[in-house]
Order: sequence, then C-alpha cells, then structure tokens
Amino acid sequence: MRHRSLRTARHRVIGGLAAALLGTAGLTLPAAAQPAAARPAPSEQTAPAAETAPAGDGLALTPPMGFNNWNSTHCRAEFNEAMVKGIADLFVSKGLKDAGYTYVNLDDCWALPQRDANGKLVPDPARFPNGIKAVADYIHSKGLKIGIYTSAGTKTCNTAGFPGALGHERSDAQQFADWGIDYLKYDNCNNQGVDAKQRYRTMRDALKAASETTGRPIVYSICEWGQNKPWEWAADVGQLWRTTGDISDTWGSMLSIAKKNLPLAPYAGPGHWNDPDMLEVGNGGMTDTEYRSHFSLWSVMAAPLLIGTDLRKADATTFEILGNRDVIAVDQDPLGKQGTVLSSEGGRWVISKELADGGRAVALFNETDQPQRIATTAARLGLPQADGYRLRDLWRHQDHNTAGSVAATVPAHGTVLYRVSADKRWASYPPAAELRVGAAPFTEAGATAPVETALGNLGGTPAHQVRVRLTGPDGWRVRTTSPTQAATLPTGSRLATRWQVTAPKDAKPGAYELTLRADYRSARGGEVSTGLPIPVHVVVAPPTGSTYASDLPWLSAVNGWGPVEKDTSVGENAAGDGHPITLDGTAHAKGLGVHAPSEVTYYTGGHCTAFTAKVGVDDEEGTAGTVAFEVWADGTKVLSTGTLTNADPAKTVTAAVDGATTVRLVTTDGGDDVTSDHGDWADAAFSC
Repeated sequence: MRHRSLRTARHRVIGGLAAALLGTAGLTLPAAAQPAAARPAPSEQTAPAAETAPAGDGLALTPPMGFNNWNSTHCRAEFNEAMVKGIADLFVSKGLKDAGYTYVNLDDCWALPQRDANGKLVPDPARFPNGIKAVADYIHSKGLKIGIYTSAGTKTCNTAGFPGALGHERSDAQQFADWGIDYLKYDNCNNQGVDAKQRYRTMRDALKAASETTGRPIVYSICEWGQNKPWEWAADVGQLWRTTGDISDTWGSMLSIAKKNLPLAPYAGPGHWNDPDMLEVGNGGMTDTEYRSHFSLWSVMAAPLLIGTDLRKADATTFEILGNRDVIAVDQDPLGKQGTVLSSEGGRWVISKELADGGRAVALFNETDQPQRIATTAARLGLPQADGYRLRDLWRHQDHNTAGSVAATVPAHGTVLYRVSADKRWASYPPAAELRVGAAPFTEAGATAPVETALGNLGGTPAHQVRVRLTGPDGWRVRTTSPTQAATLPTGSRLATRWQVTAPKDAKPGAYELTLRADYRSARGGEVSTGLPIPVHVVVAPPTGSTYASDLPWLSAVNGWGPVEKDTSVGENAAGDGHPITLDGTAHAKGLGVHAPSEVTYYTGGHCTAFTAKVGVDDEEGTAGTVAFEVWADGTKVLSTGTLTNADPAKTVTAAVDGATTVRLVTTDGGDDVTSDHGDWADAAFSC
C-alpha cells in the first residue's frame, strides 16, 4: 500500500485506500488509457463524441466555471460553511461572477462517515451546522450555483471513509436535488470493480429523475480519471469527464496533464467537455508566468475553469489571472471548439482554437526552460487571405496589425495568447513588433557575456522612431556595440543590436533578469511600447574530476509531485521528506530522487565529458511505477533507457556530454500516467 499524502491519494487508483480495498476484494480496475501522440493523424481519430447531441437538455453549453475547495483545503477543518459563503461573497465583490464564474462546489469531506437510519447522507454538523440546503440557499441568493461531491463507489476517496453513492444513486440524487444542488462531481474510488459505464449511467438516470421531481437540472461531472476513455462513450452520460489523474500544484504535473488532454480535441463540444482537472492558479507551487500558461492552456482547450485556490487569501495577481476576460472569452466561446495542436517541435507549441466569429485564438506555448521563438501564420491558422489582420494580445490587452505572421519570443514556461482575425480596419492598429533574443547568456561573476537582440516589424504598416534598450539589475553593466535606433522599420525588416553584459564581481550564482524594451510610433502617430524579459545565469564552472550531481547547483528543476530531492527519494510534499534511495535492495547515499515527469538541468560549460548513474524505480514503490530516463546534452538526446518498471533491474548508464553547455536529466512517466513514478538517479555524477 502506498504511503501518500492525502492530496495524492485522492483519485489515484494504484494508491491509497481505494487500491487497498479493491485488492482485498480480489478486484482490479482497468489500466489507464495510453496517452495519444501530441496530435493524432486524422485517420487515427475515431468518430468524435462531439457529433453526439449535447447531454442534459442543453446544460453546460460552454465549459463550467466556478470554484472547488479541494486543491486549497483538502479535508482540513478550514473547509466549512464560512469558507464556502466567503467564496460566494468574493465571486460577487471581486467581479468573478460578472466574468462568468458560476459554481461554488464542495468536494470531499462535507458528510459524516455514516448514513442515518434511513440511509440518508448526513452533512458534517461541525463543518455545516445549518446543513447543505442553507448553504445552497445562500449561494443562490447571490445569483450563483452550488455543486457537491460523491463517488461512484461504496466510499469516497478520503481515508476517513465517507459514504459513496454506489447502490444509493436514486436516494442520493434526490437528496442533492432537494437541497438545491446544481452540479455533481462523481468520483471513482472504491468502485468494487463494477463496470464504469454502468455506474456512471446509473447516476445519470438518478439525476434526471431527481431533476424531474424538483425542476432543478444538475450538471454532471464524471470523474473516473480517464481510465475507461470516457470521451468515447460519455457524451450522452454527463456534461464533462476527467481525462487524467489528479493535478498537483507543480509545473511538471500541469504540463503532463495538458499533454494528455490536448489530443482529445475532437471529442469536446457544447454540453460535453474534456476535463483536465481543476485550476491551481494562486496556490504557490508555480510562478506567475507558469500560472498564466496554466490558465491560457485550459482556456484554449475549452476546459472547465474551476478555481482551486482559497480566494480569501489570494493576491492581486491571482485575481488578475483568474479574472482576465479576454482569456475567459476564449474558453467560453459559443462555438465550443477545443484547440488543436498545429506543432510542438522542441517544446515550442502552437495551439489554435476556432472561434464563433470566424477568428482564431492561438497559444504560443514554450514548455522549455529557455526563451524560444514560436511562430505561425494566419494561413496556417485557417484564416482567409487578407491584406492584414488584427492581432490582439490577450494578456497585454493590446491590439496590433500583422501582415500574416504570428510570432513571439516566449519566456521559459510562458504562453503568449493571441486572438487573430481578418479585420477590415486592420491598418488602424499599430504594427505588431516582435522582440527576439539569441541564446540566454551564461556568465561568471565579474565576466562579460554577449547578448544579441532584434526587433522585427510583423505589421503591414511601417514603424517609426524605433528605439530599443537593454537594462539589467543593480550593479550590472550593459553597453551596446551596434545601433539601437532606426527612423523607420518597414514591414518585414529588423533592427539587430549587439550588447555586452557584465555581471558584478560579487554576483552570487543563480538566475537574474535583463529587460529588453522597444518603443516606436505607428503610421498614425500613436506611441507603442513592448518588452521582453531575458534570463541570464551567473554560473560556476564544475570542478575538474568526478563530482556527484547532488553536490552541484542545478540551473532548474521541475518535478511531477513535490520537489526534486538530493540524496533521498522523492517524498512528494515538502523538501526533505524522502527516504534513502533504494534500488534492487541496495541503498545509495548519493543521487537525485524525482517523480515523473521531471527535468533537472545543470550547467557544464563545455568542461565535462560524461555523465553516469544507476537508474530505476525506487523500491519503495513496491510493484508500482513505470519511468523512462533520458539525458540531453544541449538540445540533443544522448541517452534513453526506454521504460523501466519496478520488476526491472536498475540500469547503469553512461552518457557522452562532450562540449555541452548544459545537461538535462529527464524522467518521463513511461506513457501510462504518473501514478507511483518515483525515479532514482542513484550515484549520478559528472566527469569533467
């Protein structure tokens, strides 16, 4: 049995109480669906569920928007009536209701562990002293709707053993309807091996019957984690279905889930949506740039937008991200198309979403840890030929014109989200300018590094009085060695500039940020300003000889669950909560403990020749876990183990990294989702 945090155990079938109970009963669940390629060929796509009539008499014709408490509170005591009412109040006072957020949803732990003598569910009197109906009435008084949670099993996913609805569907559905519930999240734990289609259809019928007696329709959220490919059969069952396991508040988890959900675009549409799980925006595990990517990707995928942070504690940036009406409009577009992947080479993603007005939303998404130029064209997006196009930046809320190019240098882990349309007034907008930068520089303290930048005019009209400038943090020196100004920049032309950047002598190793800015005037005289952050790393060359990776500073580290650990396995929660790295019964004092998907990047500066390690699934996973290990030298994959399970012996690997500036250690999930994927880089070392 897995020793997981409560959060991890919520919906993951190979861990926690659900697996233990099913194993005791001699039952097994179907294997997780194999993720498809980033963009399946049309011949590989089966008949999409999106062609089926919307379920639920027209419910959820756009993806549901609202709040769910689980990601921020789990089952802690702070989840209670006061919190739920407080969220409803903030929906109104902070403008989230006006932005489209409707549902205030309760997750697990709202009930007592035992039903009453009549088999009815009993709200926890400590959390909800006035009962669920009183809370529902309050939320309805605000012009909002309320959701609730249970499981398609004998108990819910929480280890306290709250009652599930298996065998009680009619009674529970009627109770929900009588309380005034508008939305049901129906989980998958403790399902006793009963066929998923049967379980979820039974509750569908129960909700329909209850709705008929009360006149209250209930949106039905199927949460069976994508185990039985619900996108292929659930369009006439519920309005949305989970396509993956649980999300966690990490870049690796969010990215992995997005990649699994993106290929399912043909199955989404009004009344039936792919659900890649709730939002983590504002919970603190990612940067603001990563949270904007999270929100952008969920919106371009036409995913439900369920806030997962405690808004009573949220900062201004969190409200700015969650309340961005330009981005929300992409998610809520009435055409109901999920965005499709046009390209993803090298972690540079172009995702296009057709819109009801004939335009396109396009996400230029950079999954890598360095700035990347990502580009497409209006023609590639499927727009009609035109002299020019309107290009609206949905995060900067700015309109420009483009002659047809759609491009940007996107920061690491960032997303530029545009709305592109053939607009007869295109020339009235200022020309779009693209700032570009060469490879992000590395420098030692006190040393000077070259930086090359360019400003290109993508518009169909010229840019005038063009000026660029580069600034650094306090103590950094920046000087130019080529022109920084141009009187006019015609369509398709560029202003290229070379700079010399010198770090302070006392600069500590780590990441710093330069800022490149450009100012220009449009043909009609309007002033335009744009900027681009440029990361620069102050580094220390690795020592001569053999050095353990865990004794070297890394440039970046991302992990599926919890932080990457030095010299222990990964514990999935706070730093330092792992155990001794153990492979094939042998403990290793040195190494890296990770949870797929994971990437750890080191600066080697061309000084190292080889990387060695012993790799495998940590013994603490028992029979669970599948991982694959890769080593990348700069942009070239120099080693790949293929998928390893805990039944496989650990592998001793050696990778040639001669001359590489950076070396990236990648751990993937083996293609079967991320449950129990604890990977060890035991005795990992560089020879320099």
